[in-house]
Amino acid sequence: MPHIMEAGKFKAECLKIMDEIQRTHTSLIITKRNVPIVEIRPIEEKKTPLFGRLKGTVCIHGDIIEPIGEEWDACREDH
Repeated sequence: MPHIMEAGKFKAECLKIMDEIQRTHTSLIITKRNVPIVEIRPIEEKKTPLFGRLKGTVCIHGDIIEPIGEEWDACREDH
């Protein structure tokens, strides 16, 4: 359940309150004349999983399966 605070008190202690909200991962409702005006909550960083992170970042041009006609050292039999 979010905490509730008057706008005047929030104004006086704004930076300290924002730090506490971020640290505790709680939300705060700011009121003006006992009417809820805004809600402040921390932004949670979305953790992107490692698998699939590069999806959509690679562009393939042409055929990537067929040989390109170049001989590599790994293809030689005279090692």
